[in-house]
Amino acid sequence: MAQDKKKVEQITDMEVDFAKWYTDVCTKAELIDYTSVKGMFILRPYGYAIWENIQQELDSRLKATGHENVSLPMLIPESLLQKEKDHVEGFAPECAWVTCGGSEALEERLCVRPTSETLFCEHYAHIIHSWRDLPKLYNQWCSVLRWEKTTRPFLRHREFLWQEGHTMHATAEEAMEETVRMLEIYADVVENVLAMPVVRGRKTDKEKFSGAECTYTIECMMHDRKALQNGTSHYFGDGFARAFDITFTDQNNRQAYPFQTSWGITTRTIGGIIMTHGDNSGLILPPRIAPVQVVVLPIASHKEGVVEAAQAVEGTLRAAGIRTKCDLSDNSPGWKFAEHEMKGVPLRLELGPRDIEAGRCVLARRDTGEKITTPLTEVVETVKGLLDDIHHSMYARAKRNLEENTYACRTLAEVKEKMEAQGGFAKTMWCGDEACEVRMKEEAGVSSRCIPFAQEDLGDVCAVCGKHAEQMIYWGVAY
Repeated sequence: MAQDKKKVEQITDMEVDFAKWYTDVCTKAELIDYTSVKGMFILRPYGYAIWENIQQELDSRLKATGHENVSLPMLIPESLLQKEKDHVEGFAPECAWVTCGGSEALEERLCVRPTSETLFCEHYAHIIHSWRDLPKLYNQWCSVLRWEKTTRPFLRHREFLWQEGHTMHATAEEAMEETVRMLEIYADVVENVLAMPVVRGRKTDKEKFSGAECTYTIECMMHDRKALQNGTSHYFGDGFARAFDITFTDQNNRQAYPFQTSWGITTRTIGGIIMTHGDNSGLILPPRIAPVQVVVLPIASHKEGVVEAAQAVEGTLRAAGIRTKCDLSDNSPGWKFAEHEMKGVPLRLELGPRDIEAGRCVLARRDTGEKITTPLTEVVETVKGLLDDIHHSMYARAKRNLEENTYACRTLAEVKEKMEAQGGFAKTMWCGDEACEVRMKEEAGVSSRCIPFAQEDLGDVCAVCGKHAEQMIYWGVAY
């Protein structure tokens, strides 16, 4: 039993030190490991399996909407990167450069891709000639490199995994529709797969993506009431097309520039899952992306027939499409309970001699700890029902955290007071002046999160300067 207690004590309580709790979960749940290069982490099999499941959910939605996967190089010539001024200036501090190949200096520096807009534009200039070539709906699953000064597991890597979509359209209207459509696809995955409620909205000009005309975002609230940007979609207009001389002959036989979008979601989403749902025993994984949805634990496995019965249940659940693992290790039951709780397995199935004799098993929920006894003949239906209920319960809990910690404020002083006392999201009216945005950051310590699609009437006066305001904005402290 001492060993079982030690297993749980490996995680710092989130109420004591949330940052340390988070790091403990990342390592003790075997999601990630450090390397000798700062900011470059190893995704261990369990952590990578979570990303694979997120990837599968998103990839199926992309393909269902006509997007195709491609693969572009990781190196970008400096001259190519320089073609779009705002874009390169935005990424310059984070670029890593290759200056020699083997023992020979290169004639031109090559940037390790921080993002691939310029590479896609170079390619599109080669293959887009007519309106019949449009739209181009391309997506790439890859890693990118950004030389971050401060790094944290999942939240801020120098090298991280993501998908980056890059599309070209004949009209601005089509491109804008694509930009919003992709944001909704992200919101669908995050809410209906990851059980994380989102706030949909537009970034301010100060916070938008470098080179974009506008950026849309989904913002989530973590357990500690800080914000996490969990997916962005950008509308570029025809700026990149003009910079890279991408033209096509339209249906009126005239030369025109296509309109471009890009959008991405990264492995920082895994960090969001940890900080939205986890507790002091470790991870709590949303069932729809959990690598193991049910762990079968034979109790008194030394007794005749117990292991065989547990394996039979495992086979039944797997045959029904439920990701299941039977733990036959020689650790004590208490150790196994703590191990799989730490890894966030949604359901634990306990099966001992008395259960087998009675034709039943015990199911324990990771999210609530509730135990349910069910006949073995009904185990598939019961498990499926519980997995759905766990998802909805996790979403509802996260939604309560979002709603209870989002509040309307009339003045900058009120935002500062509420943030110091409670954290969360402050909603205010804003005049649109960047000077007010900067002042809010300097005096209240919060950044703009988004101008939400769902606007509310909080008056007509900017909370910062007192001038006329027509839009509501969310403020918060962000990861």
